[in-house]
Amino acid sequence: MSTIVGIVMGSSSDLPVMKGTIEMLELFKIPYEVTIVSAHRTPKRMIEYAETAVNRGLKVIVAAAGGAAHLPGMIASITTIPVIGVPIKSSNSIDGWDSVLSILQMPTGVPVATVALNGGKNAGILAAQIIGSFDEEVNKEMIAYKEFLKDKVMEMVDATSELYNNDFDPK
Repeated sequence: MSTIVGIVMGSSSDLPVMKGTIEMLELFKIPYEVTIVSAHRTPKRMIEYAETAVNRGLKVIVAAAGGAAHLPGMIASITTIPVIGVPIKSSNSIDGWDSVLSILQMPTGVPVATVALNGGKNAGILAAQIIGSFDEEVNKEMIAYKEFLKDKVMEMVDATSELYNNDFDPK
C-alpha cells in the first residue's frame, strides 16, 4: 500500500504531539508521510502540498498547528480530501485556546475535523477510521483496537469491584 495519510505541521516543535499520530498509524499499518509546512512562512509550499495531495494518493491529511493555527484550514480550503486538525499548545499560545478556536471555527464550506488540544493520538485514530471506511484490513484493525479498549476498561472494572464491592452487573 502506498502512502495514504499526510502528516504536516507548522514547525518541528509540533513533532512531540504528532508522534502520537504516527504511533497510531503504525499500529493500524497505515502508510504515512511527515513533513513541515508552514501556512505563514512557506505558503507556496503549503499550497503545492495541498494541491498535489489527491494525485499523490493521499486519502487524509492530519495537520497540526499552534499559535495562529491556520495550517489545517488553509490546507482544507485547497484540497478535497478530509483534513484533521490538531491544535497544539505552543509557547506563544493563549493556553492553547487560540489554536483550538482557529481550527474549530471554520467557515461553511471548509470543514476541518478537529481533535483535542495536543490530541495527536486521536488524530491518528480518526484517520484510521476514515481509511477503515473503505479499506477492509484497516477496518479489521479498528475493530480489534476497539475490543482492546473495551478489555482494558473491563480489567479496571474487575480491579475496582474487588476493592469496593461493586454489585453492578448489567447482564
